[in-house]
Amino acid sequence: MRTLRALVVAALLCLLPVLPAHAADLTYDFEDGTAQGWGPRGGGVTVTVTPDAARTGSGGLAVSGRTATWHGASITGPFVRGVGYTVTAYARLVAGQPASTIAMTVQRTPTGGETTYERVAAATVTDGEWVRLSGSYLFTAESSDVQLYVESSDATSQYLLDDIVLSPLGDPTREPITSDFEDGTAQDWSPRAAAVLENGATAHAGTRGLTVTGRSATWDGPALNVLGRMAKGDKYALSAWVRLGPDTASGRLGLSIERRTGGTPSYERIVAPKDVPAGEWVQLSGTYTLAYDVEFLSLYIESDTGTFPFHLDDFTMTYVEPKPVQTDIPSVKDKVPFTMGSALTRPDTLGVHGELLARHFNGATPGNELKWDATEPREGEFTFTDGDYLVDFATGHGMTVRGHTLVWHSQTPDWVFEGATKEVLLQRLERHVRTLVTRYKGRIAVWDVVNEVVDENQPDGLRRSKWYEIAGLDFIRTAFRVAHEADPDAKLFINDYNTEFPRKREALYKLVEQLKSEGVPIHGVGHQLHLNIEHPAASEVEATIERFATLGLDQQVTELDVSIYTDFVSTYDTIPPELLVQQGHRYKELFDVFRRQAARLSSVTVWGESDDVSWLRSWPIPRLNAPLLFDDDLQAKPAYWGVVDPSKLAPLVRKLEAPAAAVKVDGKRDLEWDLLPDAPLARVGDVSAGFQARSSSAGLYVLAEVTDPVVNADDRVTFTVDGRTRALGRTSPGVRRTATGYRAEALLTAGTDVQVTVHDRGSLTSWTGTVTATPAVKRTTAPHRATPPVLDGAVDRLWSGVPEIRTGTWIQGTSGATAKVRTLWSGSTLYVLAQVTDPALSESSANPWEQDSVEIFVDPGNGKTKGYEDDDGQYRVSFTGRVTVGGTFDAAGVKDNVRAAAVAVPGGYVVEAAVAMPTVTLGEGVPAGFDVQVNDATGAARTSAVTWNDATGRSYLDTSHWGVVLLGR
Repeated sequence: MRTLRALVVAALLCLLPVLPAHAADLTYDFEDGTAQGWGPRGGGVTVTVTPDAARTGSGGLAVSGRTATWHGASITGPFVRGVGYTVTAYARLVAGQPASTIAMTVQRTPTGGETTYERVAAATVTDGEWVRLSGSYLFTAESSDVQLYVESSDATSQYLLDDIVLSPLGDPTREPITSDFEDGTAQDWSPRAAAVLENGATAHAGTRGLTVTGRSATWDGPALNVLGRMAKGDKYALSAWVRLGPDTASGRLGLSIERRTGGTPSYERIVAPKDVPAGEWVQLSGTYTLAYDVEFLSLYIESDTGTFPFHLDDFTMTYVEPKPVQTDIPSVKDKVPFTMGSALTRPDTLGVHGELLARHFNGATPGNELKWDATEPREGEFTFTDGDYLVDFATGHGMTVRGHTLVWHSQTPDWVFEGATKEVLLQRLERHVRTLVTRYKGRIAVWDVVNEVVDENQPDGLRRSKWYEIAGLDFIRTAFRVAHEADPDAKLFINDYNTEFPRKREALYKLVEQLKSEGVPIHGVGHQLHLNIEHPAASEVEATIERFATLGLDQQVTELDVSIYTDFVSTYDTIPPELLVQQGHRYKELFDVFRRQAARLSSVTVWGESDDVSWLRSWPIPRLNAPLLFDDDLQAKPAYWGVVDPSKLAPLVRKLEAPAAAVKVDGKRDLEWDLLPDAPLARVGDVSAGFQARSSSAGLYVLAEVTDPVVNADDRVTFTVDGRTRALGRTSPGVRRTATGYRAEALLTAGTDVQVTVHDRGSLTSWTGTVTATPAVKRTTAPHRATPPVLDGAVDRLWSGVPEIRTGTWIQGTSGATAKVRTLWSGSTLYVLAQVTDPALSESSANPWEQDSVEIFVDPGNGKTKGYEDDDGQYRVSFTGRVTVGGTFDAAGVKDNVRAAAVAVPGGYVVEAAVAMPTVTLGEGVPAGFDVQVNDATGAARTSAVTWNDATGRSYLDTSHWGVVLLGR
C-alpha cells in the first residue's frame, strides 16, 4: 500500500507546478513608487502609491473611493496551484475612519465550478497603528480568475496597505506552525466572535503572550486558520500553553478544531477541557488526523463553561512523520481461533493506520458513526456518509462488521424522547432500527441491538434510562424484533460493560434468560471488558463466559482494552516500561481464557488499533494511557506479543506484601488468610492456584490454594525462596484436600525472592516475584445487634461492650484530631460510631476533605484491590453531619448506602453512621474491608489526617491497604 501511495503522490507532483526549493518571497513594498501590480477592485475605487501610506520606507498603498465591502485593492494571479503560502500584510485606517475589519481574500473560479471566495487573513484595524494581517493559503483545483484582494467590513472605509509578503512553502503541510507572540502581534490568531485578542506582557516563556478578553460564549476565543497546513490522512502534534486571566479563580480550557465540507461545519475535540488552576500555566497537548476533504479548517481554544478571560502562549503544530508498519511480524488475526476485530473511525482508515488495520484485523466496529446521534440527528433526517465509508472500508478489506449500536441511553438526540408516549417512542425506535438494519442488510453481520441496559443496583437489574422510564422492557423487545425482521441473517447482540463482575453478570444473565424465554430473537451477548493491568482477575472473565454458555447463545468480547492505571486519577508523564511488560502478561492471560473458550466465543474486538487513538487518553481524565496492542507509532508492544507469542515477553516479576502474622501450619485455612485475597496464578488447563505469604520472626509462612479436580501422583507445589526449594505433594505434612483440589501451607526460611510453582501431569503454572514484609493487617470485630442503633450521634447502651479501635496512623502531620471507633452490624447494615477529639472545628474550605470530618471506608467483599470496585465506598461525614461520597469514579451506585448523624460535644464531635451492604450476605465470620480516617482542619486548610490501618494516603483511590472488620455474634 505504501508503494501505491508513493505512485499516487508522484503522479500528483507531475500534474501540479512545483516551485524551486528556495523560491523567493513575493514582496510588495511599493518603494519603487509604483503599485507593483495592485489595482482597484470596484467602480470608483482609487489605489495610489504615496509616502503618506508608508509603514516603512518611502511608499505605501492608499485605497479610497470605496462604496461596497468587497471594494478595495487587488492583484491578479499571485499564487501557483499546488503551492502553499504564508501571507502577511500591514494595514491601517486613514485618520478619522471608524474601526473596521480588514480582510485578505482570494477569489477564484475552479474549472467547471462556481466562483469561490476564500478568507486568508483578517484583523480589526484602527487609524491609530499598523496592524498585521497574516494567514496561509493553498489551492489545488485547476482554476481561473485567481485574485488576491483586500476588503473591509465598512463599505466606505479608507485604508492604507504596506509590506505585503507572499512566502511560498515547499510543502505547507509539513511546515511547523509556531506562535510565541514575541513580535508584539497576534501572529495570525483571530477572534471567533466578539473576543478581543491583545498582545500582552503575560507570557509562558519570553516576554509576550496573547490575552483573550470579551468572550461572548464558551466557544468564543482565539482561532488559527490552518487550511492548507494539514494534509488529509496525516497526523499532527499540537501544543498550547494557557493561563486564566485576572480575577478568575477556576476554569477549564481545551483545544478544538472546526472543519467545513460543503458548507456544513463539524467540531472535534483535540484536547478536552482540563482544569487550569489560577496563577498556573497549563499545557494543552494532543494529536489530530484530518480525515476529510475540507474548505475551512480552524483551530481554537474554548472553555466548557463560562466566558472568563485567559492567556495563550507558545503554540506549536508539527507534522508527525509516521513509522512504517512492521511487516516482519505475524498478523494478529492469523494467530487467534476467532474473528479479531478493532474499533475504528474515519482517520483510522487512512495512511499507516489503514495499513495496520488491514494487516492485523478481520473484524471492524465503527466507534460512533452508526450511533443514533450520528445517523438520525433530527427526526426523519438520516445521514450515512461516515457509516457508509467505514462499512465500505471494512467490507472492501474482507472484514466482518459489527454495527454499534442501535439503542443506547447515551448519544441519543433529545428529540427522540420529546413529547413521547410509549407508543410514539416505540414508533420512532422501529423506524430508526428498520432504516439502519435494512440499509446495511447483508453487509453488517452483527448488531449491538441494545447497549448498556443493565444496572445491577436496581431491584430488577435494569437501568432507569428514558427508554425504560417510558417504554419499560418493550423498547428492548421492539428493537430486537424489528432488527430481525429487517435482516433475518444478522446476528443480534445485547452488549454491556462490567459483565465480569458477579452482580452485573447475574443481572444481565437474568435479563437475557427472560428475553430468550419470551422468544425475543436475541442471538448473543457482548462483553465489553474495559479492564486494567491488575483487576479483575482473568478467572472472573472466564466465569462470565462459562455462565452465559449455559444459555446456548453466541458470545463476543466487544470493546477490550487494558488500562495501565488501576484508579481514576493517577497519571504518568512517561509510562514505566515494567508496566508495559505487566500489561503484556495481562493480555496473555486474557487470551489464554479466550482461546480456551473459543467454542463459545466467536469474536474478540479491541477498542482501537493503537494507543494514539484510544478513548482512554481522555476518559475518565486526560492522561497518558497505553491500553492497546500497538503503540503511538503503530509498533508492536509487549501487549501484542502477549497475544501473538508470549515467549517473547520479558519475565514478569510480581510484587507481594507479607503482613506480619503467625499461622499454624496444618493445611487448614486460618482466619489470618481470609484477611487478604489470594494472589492468582494463571490457569493452565483445569489447574489454577492462589498464593499468599505472612512474615514473622520464625520465617516466611506461605499458602497455596490449588484448584485441580483430578488427583495425580505427581501433583505438587514447590516454594522457592532465595534459591531454597521446598516441594509439597498432596500427602505431605501441611497439605489438605479441598472441595476443588488441595491446600498447601509451609513455614520457610525468610527471604524476598519467591517462586511458587504448581505441577500437574507435565504442565505447570507459577508465580514469580518479590515478597516484602509489612505490618500486620489490623482487624476489629463488629458484634451483631438484633435492634439497630438510632442514628442521632448519642452513644446509647447498644454500643456498650463493643470493641474499640483508635486512629493512630498519620498520613499528614504527626498530631491533631483523632478518634475512638466502634462497629456493629444489624440486618444488612454496618454501623459505625466515631468519637472524635478535636477542640477547634471548621468547615471553611469548599473541599469536603479539607473540613473537620470522619471518612469511613467500606469494601463489602474485602477485595483489597488497587482501585475501587463498584460497591466499595468512601463515606465522609463532617462534624455538622454533612455527608459526601467518593471512591468509585461514579459514586451514584453507592451514594444511597450511607446515612449519618453528627453532634458536637465538648472537645470534639461524635459521628454515627450506617452503611448498607446490599451486595453481600452478612453473617458471623464474614470479613469486610474497613478503615477510618479523621481529617483535621484549621481554617480553610487540612492540617493533619490520621487513619486506623492504611498508611499509604491512598485510601480514596485504593482499597488494598484497608484493615478488616469481622462480623461477630
